[in-house]
Amino acid sequence: MKRVWIWTLIAFKFSLAQISFTESSQQLGVSASCGNTYLGNGISFYDYDNDGWDDITIASSNGDPVYFYKNINGNFVPHTLNIITNNLSAKQVNWVDIDNDGDNDLFITSENAGVKLYENTGNMIMQDITESSGMLLDEFPYYGASWGDYNNDGFLDVFLSIRHNVIPNILYKNNSDNTFTLANNEAGLLNTGYMSFCSAFLDYDNDGDQDIYVSNDKYVVRNLMYRNNGDGTFTEVAEETGTDVSIDAMTVTVEDVNNDGWIDIYITNDPYNNVLFINNGDGTFTDMAQSYNVTFNSTSWGAVFLDADNDRDLDLYVSGEGNGSNTSLLSSGFYINDGNNNFSLYNDAVPNDFAHSYSNAIGDTDNDGYPEMIVNNINHSNIFLWKNETPDIYNWLKVKLEGTESNKQGIGSVIEISINGEKQYRYTHCGEGYLSQNSQAEFFGTEHFTVVDYVKVTWLSGIEDILYNVPVNQTLNIVEGVTLSNNTFELEKHVKVYPNPTSETIKIESVQPMLTLSIYDSMGKLLNVAKPGSLNYSLNIKNYSDGVYTVKIKSTEGEITKRVIKQ
Repeated sequence: MKRVWIWTLIAFKFSLAQISFTESSQQLGVSASCGNTYLGNGISFYDYDNDGWDDITIASSNGDPVYFYKNINGNFVPHTLNIITNNLSAKQVNWVDIDNDGDNDLFITSENAGVKLYENTGNMIMQDITESSGMLLDEFPYYGASWGDYNNDGFLDVFLSIRHNVIPNILYKNNSDNTFTLANNEAGLLNTGYMSFCSAFLDYDNDGDQDIYVSNDKYVVRNLMYRNNGDGTFTEVAEETGTDVSIDAMTVTVEDVNNDGWIDIYITNDPYNNVLFINNGDGTFTDMAQSYNVTFNSTSWGAVFLDADNDRDLDLYVSGEGNGSNTSLLSSGFYINDGNNNFSLYNDAVPNDFAHSYSNAIGDTDNDGYPEMIVNNINHSNIFLWKNETPDIYNWLKVKLEGTESNKQGIGSVIEISINGEKQYRYTHCGEGYLSQNSQAEFFGTEHFTVVDYVKVTWLSGIEDILYNVPVNQTLNIVEGVTLSNNTFELEKHVKVYPNPTSETIKIESVQPMLTLSIYDSMGKLLNVAKPGSLNYSLNIKNYSDGVYTVKIKSTEGEITKRVIKQ
């Protein structure tokens, strides 16, 4: 037994040595000094122009602009948008599709200039609709913004955290026409100030609707858990769930840490033990930070879970305030998961990580399936872009969602994958962690396995899509309600759709007779159904508007979907 334990320890230490990140902001083209903002600024690692590459958006101090960096094949270039943001001290930056039109609109909170909402009118042309949106123009100290669909009408609502001891947090209901209604009273929220930093929409009780957890600063106020009653109202149940902790709470980082199908919550603290609420599956949580060894024990802010080496378990990165001069105060913490939820601090993974860091987010700079991390620092020459240099000995799967009945971004969906009966879960967010936004793609490590037994998506609408025998090392785009057949990926070899993009005609060729051919617009609306009964068919879309369409092809082998672009 002792020999087995020794070899296990050796194998674990070997795996630690393999995980490696290199700070590469300058090398990859990012140069943004964000000033010295009190309590930090936000950051987004999100593909804002929908070209398949994760871009970077950086909030900064008053007098500096919000910085946009477009990702071009793994390198970043400054991107100028037609907005002016240097008159505000920006906190959260969210790319969110408020109108379900398929492009990303921009929402910004600030501590000195209220909120800003810019509609993307197409091709990244931004229009300021803050005033017409119905949102308050008051200059409250806004911090986090988390988007979810609490009333399940298919449009994303937003919960705003206000760090004030009198002014309450705000819930805005999306009216589906680019306007919002203040919904605090009708939703039953507490109307007092809670010094709130951030929140997260989540489904802690797995009943299919979105609850809200809120982190609050200072020990005199407790954190809040709003349970969704399913009728557009909430009940505050933090004490009942065991999550009413009173600490200097910063981040709300949500993930299923132990892959049991129940969402867990990680909360950073200043400067004492962080909290890891493990979901007991019965409506209650237990703080397991000590036993999981992720207490950090220094002043910490943003935190993110990621499978850094794609070994099928989630590691953890925590940003902090330490500057390296005090060895007892961590400036960051990278925790490696050994696969049994035993975490070990391994800061060699992020060498010389010395800065006052606040928000962090994950994305994929080069689309290699190994996630990178970006970090916004204050009083520093640049942000950190931690390029993942871990040897790519393991496989991966990325999943992107597109809602039809549910909101377009698929926010609030549960993604479940299974490999030899062992499952992993991800819950989709928009505005997560401390003032952050992660990639739209959800990352799954698959270790040495080359096929995932199934990928299951449960949407807020209640629709379930299941794909079987999914090959790894790909980005899988799943459209709600357009479920693929068991042998979909064999069909990929047997069906050809071209040219793509096209201006007039799509040609489809199949090795088996096509029974039906259906085309849907970006909202999932059925536009046309044909019954070719042949191996070849030409579909004329000359009169369709430019955009993305889904073609569903049913043959004697099964069904397959293809996305085509009309331009």
